[in-house]
Amino acid sequence: MQRLANWVWWGSVWLLGIGSQVTSVLGHQAPHLAVSVTAQAPATSAKAGSGAGISGQGKMRFKVLYSSERLPEEARKVLVSAHGGFAVDHRPGREETYFALPGAGILQISGDMKQIRLLETAGSMKNVNLHNTTIWYGEDGIAYLVFPANDAGEVFTTTLEGKLLHTLNTPTAQDDFGIPTVNDYFAGKGNFAPTDVEYLEGLYYLTTGYSNLDYVLTARILSRNPFQALWYDLAFGGKGTGPGQFMTGHGITVPPGKKRLDIADRPNAEIDRFNRHGQYLSTLKMPLGSLPCDINYLGSYAVVAALDGPDRSKGAPIYLLEDDRLISTIMPKEDLGLANFKHIHNAVLRQVGDKFYIIAQAWNPGDFAILEQVRD
Repeated sequence: MQRLANWVWWGSVWLLGIGSQVTSVLGHQAPHLAVSVTAQAPATSAKAGSGAGISGQGKMRFKVLYSSERLPEEARKVLVSAHGGFAVDHRPGREETYFALPGAGILQISGDMKQIRLLETAGSMKNVNLHNTTIWYGEDGIAYLVFPANDAGEVFTTTLEGKLLHTLNTPTAQDDFGIPTVNDYFAGKGNFAPTDVEYLEGLYYLTTGYSNLDYVLTARILSRNPFQALWYDLAFGGKGTGPGQFMTGHGITVPPGKKRLDIADRPNAEIDRFNRHGQYLSTLKMPLGSLPCDINYLGSYAVVAALDGPDRSKGAPIYLLEDDRLISTIMPKEDLGLANFKHIHNAVLRQVGDKFYIIAQAWNPGDFAILEQVRD
C-alpha cells in the first residue's frame, strides 16, 4: 500500500510538471533521495513501418543507421528469439560491443559498428539464453565476458574471443549466502534464473528477478589462472515493494568510476541503487507505467531500455538521461518504423567522434538496430 500511495503521489507530481528531484519518504526512508524522471512526448515523424524518421528531443534525436541486415546470416536466422543484452569494451582504441543470440552464440560488433562477426562459442552456451552481457577487467588489464543463462541456471565466463573459462552452477544447500531465507530457498531446490551480472572488486553480483527469490546473489572470484569462482556469503534485496526490494530485479549495472550497483526494478518503474555491501542508497524513478529493463552509462549520460512504456500502443521507449534527468525519449516502433520493437530488452550508448549512437535489441519478437544521432 505504501508503494501504491507513492505512485499516486508521483503521478500527481508529473502531471503538475514539478521539478526532477524531490525527497522520498518511501517506507520510512526519508534520508534517501528519490529522483524522478518525467516522461516526454515522442517526436512526430514517419509512420510505423515506413523505415524512416527521427525520434527524440533536443540534442538527442536519432534515426536508424543499421538494422538486422548487418548481422551474420546464422544470427539473422535466430534473431526472433533475441532475449539478451550488450557490453561495450570502452578501453581506448577498442570500443567493440558484445552480445549473444540463442542458437547462434556470441557476437562482436566492431568499434566502428560496420562489421558484426560470430565468435566460436562453447556448446554449453550456444543453445541457451544468455540473458545479458558484462565485460570486466582484471588488475593486469585482461578483459573477460560474463553471461547469465536464465534458462540454464548457470553463469559463464569467457575470454573476448569466446573461449569458455568457467561455469558457475546453480547454488545448492551447501552454499552459504549469509541469509537464512536464501539458504533455505536453495536447500529446498528453488529455481535459479540469473538475469544479469556485474563485477565489482572481486565479486560477481547477480540479479535473479525471474525466480521466486529475487535477491541479488554474489560469487567471489578466487583465481583467474585457472579461473575459479565460488558462491559468497553476501545477498540482498528480496521480493517486495519496500525500499531495497524488487518485484523483478532485472538488470544490474556498476556506473563507471563508482562502487555502486544500479538495479532495474522493472514492474516498479525504477532504478534502485546500492553500495557494494548491499545497503540501499536511493531510487531513480522512471516514468510511471514504464518497465525499465536495464541502465547503461556513458559519461554524464545514461540510456534506459524499457520493455513497455506508458502508452502500450506506441511500442516501447528508449529513455536518454543526462545527470539523472530525462532529456529525450526515442520511440523506435512509432517514429522510426522498426515494427518489431514492441518491447526493448537492452540498449547501450556509444560515441564516435562528436556523434552518439544507440545499439538496441527488441524482444518478442526479437530484433536489432543501431541508431545514429541526428545533428542539425
